Amino acid sequence: MTENDKTTTSTTTSTGTGPGGGAGSSATSRRALLLAAGSAGAAAVLNTACAGPSRTHAAAGQPSASPPPPPAPSKAGTTPAPACVLAVRAGAGPYYLDLDLVRSDITQGRTGVPLQLDLTVVRVPDGCRPLTAAGVEVWHADAAGHYSTGKDTFLRGTQITDPTGHCVFHTIVPGWYAGLAPHIHFKVRPDTHTETTSQFFFPENLLTQVYTHQPYARRTPPEHPNQRDSRYRAAAKTMTLPLTPHKNGYRAAYTIGIT
Repeated sequence: MTENDKTTTSTTTSTGTGPGGGAGSSATSRRALLLAAGSAGAAAVLNTACAGPSRTHAAAGQPSASPPPPPAPSKAGTTPAPACVLAVRAGAGPYYLDLDLVRSDITQGRTGVPLQLDLTVVRVPDGCRPLTAAGVEVWHADAAGHYSTGKDTFLRGTQITDPTGHCVFHTIVPGWYAGLAPHIHFKVRPDTHTETTSQFFFPENLLTQVYTHQPYARRTPPEHPNQRDSRYRAAAKTMTLPLTPHKNGYRAAYTIGIT
């Protein structure tokens, strides 16, 4: 399934769970317990929660297949990561599912150009102080533009930030769909009562290069995957991931600023 053109772009800073319900909505879920523990109580489990693929939890992801190494992005296609700015808030979209999937590798058998997300969460009004034990949740479409629904859980997962506010996700570059710029949704939960929702975008010239490789090349990609989306035009300056070649894919290091 794909997200449609009517995706909301409203600000989301709320209490409670998203519209998807699901196994993680219980207050006794692993994610809720980790958040409720606070920075002191969570310290003992942070190394496990933020570990690499060999330490994933719940439905552990499977390594994605290795496509041919994509070309390095040109200078015009790279964007410096914001050092300490507020994330531009956006809606969660219709395919958010509140699942209790604490894991670093979220590929779960979906193939594509590998992407390592190194994320750091900071509190901007507090001098960009790193946030310990914050829940960071990501979800996005696969190479064919499909989201996991029902019993499927591919390309979804949560990590808990370590004492430096850092966590890592291993995923793939998402495909395109429905006239929207390719993106990765994310939520940050600094505690069990509040959340900030937004999305990451990608440099357009890098996307056009990536989409020449399988499995993306099974479809004819749009000539301009980003520019047709008003959300990208409004937020790209802040929310575009700075990608650098990494192994046979890419790596992005990004600082998420919240209030």
